Amino acid sequence: MTATIDTATDRGALLRLEGLRVAYPGPRGREGTVAVDGLSVTVPAGRAVAIVGESGSGKSTTLHALLGLTPHSADVSFERLEFRDGTDGLRRIDDPRALRGRSVGLVPQDPVRSLDPLMRIGAQFAELHRHFLGLTDAKESRDRTVAALESVGVDRPELRLRQYPHELSGGQRQRILIALALVGEPRLLLADEPTSNLDTTVQRRVLDLFDEVRAARGPSVLLVTHDIAVAGERADHLIVMRAGRVVESGPTRDVLDAPQDPYTRQLLTSLPSRLPARPVFRAASPPRVVLASHGLVKSFGGGRGQERIDAVRDVSLTLHRGQTVAVVGESGAGKSTLLRLLTGLERPDAGTVLLDGEETRSGRRARAAFARRVQLVYQNPARSLNPSYPVGRAIAEPLEAHRIGGARSRAERVRDLLEQVELPAELAERRSSQLSGGQLQRVAIARALALDPDVIVLDEPVSALDQAVQFALLKLLGALQERLGVAYLLVSHDLGVVRAMADEVIVMHRGRVEEHAPTGSVFEAPTSPHTRALLDAVPALHLQAPLGPLVPPAHFTPLSTSDGKNQS
Repeated sequence: MTATIDTATDRGALLRLEGLRVAYPGPRGREGTVAVDGLSVTVPAGRAVAIVGESGSGKSTTLHALLGLTPHSADVSFERLEFRDGTDGLRRIDDPRALRGRSVGLVPQDPVRSLDPLMRIGAQFAELHRHFLGLTDAKESRDRTVAALESVGVDRPELRLRQYPHELSGGQRQRILIALALVGEPRLLLADEPTSNLDTTVQRRVLDLFDEVRAARGPSVLLVTHDIAVAGERADHLIVMRAGRVVESGPTRDVLDAPQDPYTRQLLTSLPSRLPARPVFRAASPPRVVLASHGLVKSFGGGRGQERIDAVRDVSLTLHRGQTVAVVGESGAGKSTLLRLLTGLERPDAGTVLLDGEETRSGRRARAAFARRVQLVYQNPARSLNPSYPVGRAIAEPLEAHRIGGARSRAERVRDLLEQVELPAELAERRSSQLSGGQLQRVAIARALALDPDVIVLDEPVSALDQAVQFALLKLLGALQERLGVAYLLVSHDLGVVRAMADEVIVMHRGRVEEHAPTGSVFEAPTSPHTRALLDAVPALHLQAPLGPLVPPAHFTPLSTSDGKNQS
């Protein structure tokens, strides 16, 4: 780190970045993409600054550029980068990599990808102890690890340091990432979407932890999030980005109460919490029951002295044609196991699953018949679609698997499905890597519709998407349900999405159903303490000025659904 102390620079600033530009070359001589264009940001000592915006706005690229973590193909330049590193003034930084670990710590977005799956948690801490602190004593490293895990609220730290990442819950992994980022005792924490895949109560605990770390240790926080409600609740200063540029910046209350840029207003109007509640589900005659369960039970473990875990305990539900039932609860509540039981991916220890009143059976032919009637849309479509297939073939794959139609009829069906999910027909020739997150989820919905199912299971269908893209997809799902009569079984940690989509809500806790009632009753008069805790944990924005119409204007098209490949 070379630098000259600049006493003329604002003494309250911890980090000052001016004129950041990040560009990526285009394929085969085509014009490249400017991911960040002329961004400047100042992070005051001891304060929290949030950057918000849609996918492709340059939020995460900005954080990566601050630590020299952009791909080798990226062209990165900045006019000035300065950091206060224990002196009275700011030092000029020529190589951002010099900031890693000791000055600046990074909390990445995805703990599953960021933690080494082949190393125990203790070994991952020991590696950083050696690298940043020169610590080689195994006992001291272990003691430091236990203390670090305790400081971020990880229960049974002696056990956790012997475990692998896959043995931990999402909230535990996120806390461990925060503890790892603090190993070098940095003065600035960069947090890249640290709560985007967490349930509301776990999200609040993790955000509370950032506040506690700031209060106890004094580091500043630069938070990247697509959730402006989270930013509004936690940040002192707000920066709004779109297409690589800052469109609005200022103290958080000023930006929220009097937004100047139309895009900032659009982010605020697209909040899921502002979506209208779904009308009460009524029909002239009761619709037929398409999927039901009675007394489902599923346990795991119990071998070699291990404690047996009851993942699902006596769960019953009924799903009618054209109805949406949502399942909510914390990580570990049993939601994912319940979905696997209802979709035939797991066999229950007890209880039954019925499709159209008939008990589901095992066997290859029975499973194939069940799959034609019940389809899934996964949380991450990029991982569920074959990256080597063009989009058209990915959509047609269920038709091929069930030997439905020939090449010409399948191609016609693909065009029809793309039209139903409001995507242009020419996307059929593209690979999934060339599509944005919103486009990929629409492709996943089209694929699920290919077999004309009675039920679509939606597993966190919009949790990884930006607010405006979420808004558009929720409208699409509602229109498809109204037109096709398909039933939805929805799992979501976003209670705004649940309120807008669901007719009934099932609240699970430790494998049991804590509450099961119409959506309005659950939100307006919850009977379970656990349900009240979930509702209380939702970030809330208290805005002084009205924001105008809820529906996005016709001219507004989120960049992340119209561009080619996402560069966030």
